[in-house]
Amino acid sequence: MSTLSSSEILQFLSGRQDSELFAQADAEKTRVFGRDIFLRGIVEFSNHCRNRCQYCGLRAPNTELTRYRISRDDILLATRSIADMGLGTVVLQSGDDFHFSAEEIGGIIRQIKAERDIAVTLSLGDRSREEFALWRDCGADRYLLKIETTALDLFRRCRPGARFDERLRRIESLQELGYEVGSGIITGLPGMTHTILAQDILQLSKMGLNMIAAGPFVPHPQTPFANEAPGDVDESNRVTALLRLLNPGANIPATSALDALRPGSRIAALKMGCNVVMPSFTPQSVRAAYNIYPGKNMIPSPALQIVESVRSAISELGLVPSTSQGFSRRNA
Repeated sequence: MSTLSSSEILQFLSGRQDSELFAQADAEKTRVFGRDIFLRGIVEFSNHCRNRCQYCGLRAPNTELTRYRISRDDILLATRSIADMGLGTVVLQSGDDFHFSAEEIGGIIRQIKAERDIAVTLSLGDRSREEFALWRDCGADRYLLKIETTALDLFRRCRPGARFDERLRRIESLQELGYEVGSGIITGLPGMTHTILAQDILQLSKMGLNMIAAGPFVPHPQTPFANEAPGDVDESNRVTALLRLLNPGANIPATSALDALRPGSRIAALKMGCNVVMPSFTPQSVRAAYNIYPGKNMIPSPALQIVESVRSAISELGLVPSTSQGFSRRNA
């Protein structure tokens, strides 16, 4: 891992060295991953959530959202499509929805692994170590659990009722169980400063993560943060570029939040240190209802058309849309 001091990070976050920063991040990504861009297919199988996060459209008090859960058969159907289109990973994602038992999720993982040679990533929120262990035994490869920020006061403001120390313990448990583990932050949250961002970047880089995500805050009209200013796309790109320099072998996605604020910026981020794109395979009938923030999942096209468009855009940059399962290269 490269080293950067807090003062050096703050200088880059100022925006006065963007050309240098993005060129260095792109070069480091190319050194480790070559021209490959990993594609992950996401199946967002439930938008029910028990949490009350102030920034998220899925928050439990949001009564304006049409809630859905898709069936096991539909989850498996979407996963088969992901594999058949040559994507190496399926990401099973939901809100914190305990309607699905650990055994049900485990059965889905086992069925996926029995049918296809594909990596399985889970993003199911705050479950127990016992559940994590069961899913790992069933064949799950990765788990994503974001922390949003390492600044405790800001964390508490954004996630009422959640405990930061418990979140960290879950990440440690997942690592102990042998998962590839991902976490990340939201840049530009209300009250976030460059000093906080520098702290977040350094803390994430000490956690031994295999995947690190950073995307800009997008205000949702049905949340308490509705009238807050949105995050900045350029600032978010600086954060992911710095994370690339500090974590050369980690997988870093270009998030859909970039496109929500500036169309086309998700693909552009692949030349600034990002090496992963995750198109949605959630059924078209409910896809738009996975409405974490405005602009997410608003493309009404069939998944095949979306993937073809993403592959074409990647190729136009001189990069290669990889069919690999895309495990991290932390030791590279």
